[in-house]
Amino acid sequence: MRKYLFLIGLLVLIVSLAGCNKLPSPEERLNEYVKLWNKKKFEEMYKSYVAPSSKEKVKEKDYVDRYKTIYKDLEVKNVKVTLLAEEEKDWKKAEKAVIPIKVEMDTLAGPVSFEKEAVLKREEKDKEEQWFIDWDASYIFPGMEAGDKIRLETLQGKRGQIFDRNGHSLAINGRGFMAGVQAGALDNDAAAKGKLADLLGVTTEFIDQQLKQSWVQPGHFVPLKKLSIYDEEKLKQLKAIPGFAAEEISMREYPYKEALGHLTGYIGDINGEELEKLKSKGYSAQDKIGKRGLEQLLEDELREKDGKKIYITKAKGEPVTIAETAPVNGKDIKIAIDAELQQTIYEQLKGQPGTAAAVHPKTGEVLALASSPAFDPNEFVLGVSASRYKELESNPAKPLLNRFAAAYSPGSTIKPITAAIALKAGTLNPSKERPITGLHWQKDASWGSYSVTRVTDLGQPVNLREALIHSDNIYFAQTALEAGKEKMTEGLKSFGYGEKLPFAYPVRASQISNSGTLDKEVLLSDTGYGQGEVLSSMLHLASAYGAIVNDGSMMKPQLYAGEKPEVWKKDLVSKESADLLKQDLRLVVQKGTAKAADLPGFAIAGKTGTAELKAEKGTTGKENGLFVAYDQQNPAFIMALMMENVEEAGGSKAAIGVSKQIFLKWKETSS
Repeated sequence: MRKYLFLIGLLVLIVSLAGCNKLPSPEERLNEYVKLWNKKKFEEMYKSYVAPSSKEKVKEKDYVDRYKTIYKDLEVKNVKVTLLAEEEKDWKKAEKAVIPIKVEMDTLAGPVSFEKEAVLKREEKDKEEQWFIDWDASYIFPGMEAGDKIRLETLQGKRGQIFDRNGHSLAINGRGFMAGVQAGALDNDAAAKGKLADLLGVTTEFIDQQLKQSWVQPGHFVPLKKLSIYDEEKLKQLKAIPGFAAEEISMREYPYKEALGHLTGYIGDINGEELEKLKSKGYSAQDKIGKRGLEQLLEDELREKDGKKIYITKAKGEPVTIAETAPVNGKDIKIAIDAELQQTIYEQLKGQPGTAAAVHPKTGEVLALASSPAFDPNEFVLGVSASRYKELESNPAKPLLNRFAAAYSPGSTIKPITAAIALKAGTLNPSKERPITGLHWQKDASWGSYSVTRVTDLGQPVNLREALIHSDNIYFAQTALEAGKEKMTEGLKSFGYGEKLPFAYPVRASQISNSGTLDKEVLLSDTGYGQGEVLSSMLHLASAYGAIVNDGSMMKPQLYAGEKPEVWKKDLVSKESADLLKQDLRLVVQKGTAKAADLPGFAIAGKTGTAELKAEKGTTGKENGLFVAYDQQNPAFIMALMMENVEEAGGSKAAIGVSKQIFLKWKETSS
């Protein structure tokens, strides 16, 4: 019995040992290899599964490094390898097994998917027979062979361009120059090198450093600095230097330069702070982004998306494309601005600090948003040095300040709006004369030493028409007081004061007062003639006058060309009152404070204003001159223009003079 049990145990042991020595099938081995592949365990793949005969052709370091480098550089993710064989075959007597597999992955050039026949060979390792992968480069990508190179190409997209209403180019993908020198040409000419450095705004040491780069050979073109296509004079001087050379390159162009500088903005290299905010959107350290103006505001629409192409270069034969994602160009955008009108406005301001907005009263299309002085975006797109930026920043005229996005005291240009509010409220009889005498007035003794001052005593009672023609501060202070704080506040609110301007470009909201209320009599009276704390952007002021021109409807200001006109505020004044105010605004130019703007061939109507900027009541200070005007014969636009520091130039007279020239030039160029 014991002998019988012993024989049974021995038999079980033999069977068990036989099971342990059973050779795993090729499918089992390939499955194990695939699991490691899906996990990118390249070292283990090579050590345990690559055939010894294959290892004679590719070493472990080359195998592992190649996989890791390719997968990293191509940003390979979501690797998935699956066996396509439905059932195992009997490979007991075979020396080679062929099993179909499918390889899938995501790359920065898009998805890659290919099918391949995996070949396994029965070979011996460490005196044990096993199935191994007969590996070659085609396991990485289809068609790849030993010696082939993987290449990654960026397919450049194009940034969207900006055009004005008439198709004029505001921000386009144009050209510029890379200025440089031929290596060896300046070696013995220190004077020429110094002149080259001065013209390019670099140092001679920088030029020497560039010339000493390892790749430089005599006669080679060595790039030094980018130049704008508009640097004609500088290029002319540079070309006179022996050895100077320039190559044309692609570059963002701003054809209207300073005239639209604040509106268009510019693009520049992304900085670290911007990259941190935008990296989730796919931005890289090599990208350029909008820095100011429309370039920044419309970055998402204008931004292009580069494509990528992964391909194999072969020693013989054509390249083989593995994956490709086409570039996506940014969106071209057309805005309502009339670039020629804006350039006219900018040129007539002649670099004096000021701003102007022009709006079509019937459609709300914004035809001009000018800020003077300004900067040339072509200079900024090249990269402005710290010293140059400091120079601009310290300029007392503040060329970096975007004035059309700011709000200012409207001065007497608010008076037609005060009149419209009082007429709508029923507190103003336009024909009723007020017995105002003298140049100073106060409601009562509670005002202390403060009084409202007017420029002219007409020597007769004053009605609305005469008050507008002669810009009578006392009349409009009384008008505001008669309307009362509630109706005056609500009236200004009905004109959009105290709320965000519904405009696609960020412009500061106009305000009624610092607190938003008119709860003090002096503040209320001062607000009636545009002093106090009321502030308005020129865009809002031009739009508000549109309510008078447009019989009570103020249109929503439109930035983009082709948008459907939309009423922002309606029933601001009756048609009867609007007609009355239109007549009075024409008389302001024919007989009143804007007589200098009464041009032959026009029917200019409008209102002047001088805003006194005082540190405190009773003192003198700087003055801003304003003029809001339109041509009643051809109301193509209402223009609100403001000029700073005109106390020595006759206040609003300076604004009238500039506006007059704008209308003349506009008619000349548009006819």
